[in-house]
Amino acid sequence: MSFSSLGLSGPLLRALEEKGYSEPTAIQCKAIPAVLSGRDLLAAAQTGTGKTAGFCLPLLQRLDAGAGVKSNLVRALVLVPTRELAEQVGQSLAAYGRYLPLKSTVVYGGVKINPQMMKLRGGADVLVATPGRLLDLCERNAVKLSQVETLVLDEADRMLDLGFIGDIRKILAMLPRSRQNLLFSATFSGDITAFTGDLLRNPVRIEMNPGNAAARSVRQWVCEVDKAKKAALLSHLVCNRGLEQVLVFVRTKNGADALTRRLAQDGVCAASIHGDKSQPERARALSAFKSKEVRVLVATDVAARGIDIRELPVVINFDLPKVPEDYVHRIGRTGRAGSEGEAISLVSADEVRLLGAIETLIRQPLMRDQLAGFVPTQQVPLTRFRDRPAKPKKPKKPKQGAGDAPKSSADQKPGGGKGQGVGCGDAVPSKKGAAPKPKRGAARQEDRGRRP
Repeated sequence: MSFSSLGLSGPLLRALEEKGYSEPTAIQCKAIPAVLSGRDLLAAAQTGTGKTAGFCLPLLQRLDAGAGVKSNLVRALVLVPTRELAEQVGQSLAAYGRYLPLKSTVVYGGVKINPQMMKLRGGADVLVATPGRLLDLCERNAVKLSQVETLVLDEADRMLDLGFIGDIRKILAMLPRSRQNLLFSATFSGDITAFTGDLLRNPVRIEMNPGNAAARSVRQWVCEVDKAKKAALLSHLVCNRGLEQVLVFVRTKNGADALTRRLAQDGVCAASIHGDKSQPERARALSAFKSKEVRVLVATDVAARGIDIRELPVVINFDLPKVPEDYVHRIGRTGRAGSEGEAISLVSADEVRLLGAIETLIRQPLMRDQLAGFVPTQQVPLTRFRDRPAKPKKPKKPKQGAGDAPKSSADQKPGGGKGQGVGCGDAVPSKKGAAPKPKRGAARQEDRGRRP
């Protein structure tokens, strides 16, 4: 199948040809026609499969067929969770729409707001924004959302994980009710399904990957090591294997900076990127990593959804993520668009529960190995991996004592006999003829407070 067969216009096909894109990916084949038809869309696919083009291309074509934008107004709004992802989507819109008379603008926090306000004076056909900065701009009347025709939530699950739900609801209240809604992500949790119930109207649902599976082109394995030797093992892997471009994920901001310093001591050129870094610092580190001036980029999960590097060979999990879905997004930075990649997780004994949660999520046990000189003194236990949920156990029948008469059906039910049978939950009288005493705290479950 070709892009032209999907109904895309000449200017878009010309831009795709210049970028060297000849055949659409599976998610693009299904998403582009659905978006062009004006339907709401709920799409889940592995990272690196072309989701961004899946909504950018048809969105640009629909906007090109409509009326022009007016001052301070927006025709299409794309919400993303991180600054890096905002820049990535903005670059894609600029590349695909280079031959269309459309204006796209990108806004996010961490930089001065006045230049962004100036850009929005003339309006924007497409506005790519992080939720917090968009609300700041709305409060200053720099942008109005009353004419939005299409709303896109990119990496929607991540926005909910990062606590943006309150900001998103405020933004939704500013949008017109009659609009097209597109939700794209690599995973969809139960929270996402509940959230989208009232948002989407008869949506087209696309699921390109089973559950939360990682890309098949990524070789995943675990290297067992003591926690104290993780940094030394990382330096060993980078130097001895001749790795020229490695993305390393850690759990905390302080951990990212400390690991960067340790790598520098070992003679490895490294940079860190996390939420406490200013946007110019983050941009410089990412640019140096892409150009291979920096050999190792140490990042927290803030970068898991915003780094797009062609043919990134290796991703290393220095720390396992606490949220298993983040593992899928981390390793999705390699093996993109069908290319081969490798994902290595340095796992110590105290992370076995996190490892088990990841294996259950991706529905496969990860291959394990140990390297000479780094064999752990504390062995990493085997995980309780289950490919399928365990079946509920059947309740055991009460044993009858020798010589006891079999109970009648009336005796087995509460109130079934004439005071002689013992019902479920009733206390057994301690003395003959004494009334049964209720157990302490034996309140009915329905009367106990439950979370809504």
